[in-house]
Amino acid sequence: MKYEVDQLGFYGRYGGAFIPELLHKNIAELQARYLDLINSQDFQRRFNRLLCDYVGRPSPLYFAKRLSEKYQTKIYLKREDLNHTGSHKINNTIGQILLAKHLGKTRIIAETGAGQHGVATATVAALAGLECVVYMGEKDIERQAPNVARMKMLGATVKPATSGSKTLKDATNEAIRDWINHPDDTYYIIGSVVGPHPYPDMVARFQSVISEEMMQQLAAQTGRDYPDRIIACIGGGSNAAGAYYHFLDNDKVELVSVEAGGLGIDSGHSAATSVLGTDGVIHASLTKLMQDEDGQIIEPYSISAGLDYPGIGPLHAHLISNGRTKVLTANDDEAIKAGYELTRLEGIIPALESAHALAALPKIKFKPDEITVVNLSGRGDKDLATYLKYLND
Repeated sequence: MKYEVDQLGFYGRYGGAFIPELLHKNIAELQARYLDLINSQDFQRRFNRLLCDYVGRPSPLYFAKRLSEKYQTKIYLKREDLNHTGSHKINNTIGQILLAKHLGKTRIIAETGAGQHGVATATVAALAGLECVVYMGEKDIERQAPNVARMKMLGATVKPATSGSKTLKDATNEAIRDWINHPDDTYYIIGSVVGPHPYPDMVARFQSVISEEMMQQLAAQTGRDYPDRIIACIGGGSNAAGAYYHFLDNDKVELVSVEAGGLGIDSGHSAATSVLGTDGVIHASLTKLMQDEDGQIIEPYSISAGLDYPGIGPLHAHLISNGRTKVLTANDDEAIKAGYELTRLEGIIPALESAHALAALPKIKFKPDEITVVNLSGRGDKDLATYLKYLND
């Protein structure tokens, strides 16, 4: 593949593993073994069986008839919201819990923003019978209360991150500190295509089931195995990486990444990293991130807790820098409006993260015969309070 990570963990100039010495053993072990482990017949058999029998895959590819009529084109939704736990996050946590068990780890930690990765991690930890600690920003704990309750019911300990903006970045910082203090018995399930190599590549591989199914479903429904366009939201970017994966080398497919514009690009309250960011290291990889002249992180903002992150995964930084992906932004109001549009036209309530992807539709010039797939990465149960507040306002 043209966009495959190299042996040092770089996509072009982005990636790598900038880690403290205390974590070197853990990361080196993963780097040395992850490909052999996940490509083994035994691992693939167990992984695919759980995706089928436990997660409920394949997720449907749904032709959105009324949405298509409005935009005078053909729009399909990849229904990751119908997975067990309500989002694409479970694909990755299933893969990583199998790795953790194989490596003999007895304790699982994770970070979460919107709570979907936290729920997915708590779910697979319960399935495997392992202790689980999930770090979550204090602000996100307040706005994602339903997912916090799910994590606790599943037996996970939810620890608040009270520094900085009290959101996803800060939760990740706390998770890394925990891992440094417990390197021997603990496995860190990172939830997106971020962090030190091999995590970005590993997570993308686990999420690539999305594009693999998409090819088969498009062939069955349309007669060809690729769309004209794929739209996905990006924060860290795991759902987008999974949706794009098998189409990266197909130049016939336009890839559209939608970032969270927050209150506006120039408002000082945004998470549009590709526009506002510069090259730098965050959470142990070189990528694009929002930082000031002294290299201090600029706090991001989005109405969506899952997109409230000051960086993007190194794969996405590479794809954006060389023009393979087109980047659009959607502000808070546009995302809310797009979420209501899908709800009223198709009877599907999307997560606010997915609503950002849907908010790209009015910004694109479609042709009637074009096939566009929107990756509907999660369901909106967790965001109902935010949706209803907007309605009442």
